[in-house]
Amino acid sequence: MSDPKVAARQAVDAALPQLVALSEDLYEHPEIAWQEVRSAELVATLLEEHGFAVTRDFVGVPNALKAVSGAGRRRIAVMAEYDALPHIGHACGHNLIAATSVGAALGLSRVADELDLKVELYGTPAEEGGGGKIEMLDRGAFEGVDFAMLAHPAPVDVVRAEPFAVSHSAVSYTGKAAHAAAYPSQGINAADAFIVAQVAIGQLRQQLPPTTRVHGVMTSGGEAPNAIPERTTGRWYVRASTLTELTEVQRKVENCFEAGALATGCELSFEPESQPYADFRAFEPGLEAYERNARALGRDLRTEGPETEMRRASTDMGNVSQVVRAIHPYIGVGSYPVLNHQKEFADHCVGPTANQALIDGAVALAWTGIDVADLL
Repeated sequence: MSDPKVAARQAVDAALPQLVALSEDLYEHPEIAWQEVRSAELVATLLEEHGFAVTRDFVGVPNALKAVSGAGRRRIAVMAEYDALPHIGHACGHNLIAATSVGAALGLSRVADELDLKVELYGTPAEEGGGGKIEMLDRGAFEGVDFAMLAHPAPVDVVRAEPFAVSHSAVSYTGKAAHAAAYPSQGINAADAFIVAQVAIGQLRQQLPPTTRVHGVMTSGGEAPNAIPERTTGRWYVRASTLTELTEVQRKVENCFEAGALATGCELSFEPESQPYADFRAFEPGLEAYERNARALGRDLRTEGPETEMRRASTDMGNVSQVVRAIHPYIGVGSYPVLNHQKEFADHCVGPTANQALIDGAVALAWTGIDVADLL
């Protein structure tokens, strides 16, 4: 290790109690996409205590933030996600992402002047379907950044992210209510429209390429069994290997929902919840540096097996990677067979194993930033 790496490690070690407290506080108080008021403030306050200049609601995006330390010409960014999932809390481990990223930023800030760095931490809301980074990207938040990174919790360590591109859509059918026994012929059944669409999607899957995924939920489907449902709503995701493939599959899925409207006479609303998430373009030198550093810390890196499949999960970091050099490795919390987006996964993102992942992830990212700085 070079001296800057020793200094960065010391800075992370010194802040570990605060980093663990941040992770545990976020775990105890989960906030879903676009509602992360408390979470963003916790991150901002901790960074201010360590001398970072913080801008809240950065570029006009609610609960986004930018924190800066150093004034060098090389701009290294660390992304902090902190939104939770509805009903299952931090079952994707964003409490750990936030704490790990803050730790990495603190480590890099210790050597910023020596290495001619400008260390930037971005708090990015609404990764779970809201596309917070895309909103920030469109408003110029990351212009001029030389390198961006984060480490995402997963069952095991995986270096390379290979996420699907994904679209998120809100679906609703509007029909006409009627008494289901006395006047059924006077009703237009919005629940039937949804059933037709779901059956059509089930048939469509036979002809879809293996690089795609189509899935969703009905969020409301009627109120009373003796009333023809007047309105049904749902949320549907379409995933594909690239944005180009996604566009084609999305068109076919929309046709399935149109079939439901045509068959029943309902009116259909099919609206995007966010801009599509892109596939990921990895900065290979950064990925190689992270792998070296993770191995130096004793991390057990995996490349295959069902426990590694979190690497396929979609992320709005993919959009950032299309325009900024970026990496998105996964840091293991030893949970397998418990997986991301299972309620039990949240419990694996606190405690001794999670805290070791936190400090290893923070140090590995900081060391990677140091290595990449020499390439910029």
